[in-house]
Amino acid sequence: MELTPAVRRYVLHWGEMGTRWGTNRTVAQIQALLYLSPKPLRADEIVELLSVARSNVSTSIRELQSFGLVKMTHVLGDRRDYFESLHDVWELFRVIIQQRKERELNPTLSMLRQCAEEVAAEQQTDEVTKTRIRNMLQFVETTSDWYEQIREVPTSTLTKLMKLGRGITRFVKKN
Repeated sequence: MELTPAVRRYVLHWGEMGTRWGTNRTVAQIQALLYLSPKPLRADEIVELLSVARSNVSTSIRELQSFGLVKMTHVLGDRRDYFESLHDVWELFRVIIQQRKERELNPTLSMLRQCAEEVAAEQQTDEVTKTRIRNMLQFVETTSDWYEQIREVPTSTLTKLMKLGRGITRFVKKN
């Protein structure tokens, strides 16, 4: 694979975005590179293309595999390991959202449930504070429930829903 200026810009930007999303820059760059690559790549090819240490590539690939974003594959007649990213953008989105839900939303939901239960029994906690904790709990539960429902929607239907955009909001506002 050749890193043209546009491909290089994409990979570098994805790395920058990864750091903003709480992911290691190299992890995000490797995922971007594998996503754009027309064929699976070996770790040594990734090292060469991104100019990063072999150990960093190995660690990053393991992390991407644990997230379910990258899988190992083999080429007939070659004993080396090759790696490829998920290619379906919607599947990538679903896997990333699922991982974020498990690492961020679920622990927050547990904590909020405990806090709501505890503050309900506390005499000294102001009613405004209690209400705000309950509101936050309701919001996070609704968000979690929405994700659980939306992840089952077929990609073709989800794409149509996204394209409808404003049309849906106008319909909902009328009712």
